[in-house]
Amino acid sequence: MFENIREDWQTHGRQLSRQGLWAMAVYRYGRWRYTIRWSWLRMPFSFVYKVLKPVSEVLTGIELPCEATLGRRFRIDHFGGIVISGDAVFGDDCVIRNGVTVGLKHTGQRGAPVLGDRVDVGAGAKILGAIQIGDDVLIGANAVVLTDVPSNCIAVGVPARVLPRKTAAPATIEELVYAGAAPE
Repeated sequence: MFENIREDWQTHGRQLSRQGLWAMAVYRYGRWRYTIRWSWLRMPFSFVYKVLKPVSEVLTGIELPCEATLGRRFRIDHFGGIVISGDAVFGDDCVIRNGVTVGLKHTGQRGAPVLGDRVDVGAGAKILGAIQIGDDVLIGANAVVLTDVPSNCIAVGVPARVLPRKTAAPATIEELVYAGAAPE
């Protein structure tokens, strides 16, 4: 747990004021408590988590249950309005921003997204249903992704259109213009 928190500290720019770091610390603590074998010993740690989680949600606006699977160096760039399903899976080096929802397509129906490594999710994006998002994918701001997105692609629009990236490097303004998602 402490190694993960140290890495999260570095990922969030070593700034204690980052609400994403607060949410990640509570998430890591929640995951860690499951490693305690004896339930009678785990109970007080679970009680502390059950107090910390809603406090974290109120202070940060980030709903991040410990049942979700997050890779290393997961970064929450901007806080507020973030909802992640407990069934969601993220790879390493993923970035999400404010207003992002990653979860179920229909209430009561299992199946949350699985995101690969180095996925960058823009502000306000919604990724819903039992879909696969490949590695090195850029999801544009306010995109609504309801279908699989292969590796090295860009997803933009409502519903999201999937376009190939010109390069495997991080998106440039030219790629966003090509995708029709450039800022005005």
